[in-house]
Amino acid sequence: MISVTVMILALTGCGTADPPAPPSAVEQPSVDAPPSPDDRSDVAATPARAADPCALVPKADAERLAGTPLQDPVAARESCTYTGPISGPTAQVEVYVGAGAKKILDIDRELGHDLKAIAGVGAEAHLEDGAVFVDAGGTWVAIRLVSLADPAASRRALEDLARDVVTRL
Repeated sequence: MISVTVMILALTGCGTADPPAPPSAVEQPSVDAPPSPDDRSDVAATPARAADPCALVPKADAERLAGTPLQDPVAARESCTYTGPISGPTAQVEVYVGAGAKKILDIDRELGHDLKAIAGVGAEAHLEDGAVFVDAGGTWVAIRLVSLADPAASRRALEDLARDVVTRL
């Protein structure tokens, strides 16, 4: 009986004085550490200046676009989302800045969405039902409206918002 207890203690590591050493920084790089400029593979796709998506489309502008009060924004690194109240109506305004905004436009083109060029807005701008895309000095911005209302009702507001965004960058 004693030999079984000794064997179990030996196998479970009881009685050892030193815990295992943590891995060194060389073996395990910190997840929270930002990549060094040499490590970034997306440098060419990222504009030199960073833009705050929630500052580009403030809550008042998002509410005007949606036609309803919206919740406070949920911000992420390159996006900002305003959602409608739980009680309705269905509404959401999404703002994307940078390479992700351009990718949404590229995907919509590949899917054959009906995109219309907007003259005089940024270096390049396109409008489709429920979304506008604008290149403002090398920074792409996409603004999408999720709503049950007729998309034609929001076209002018999307164009106006694209013009405003260009002046804010």
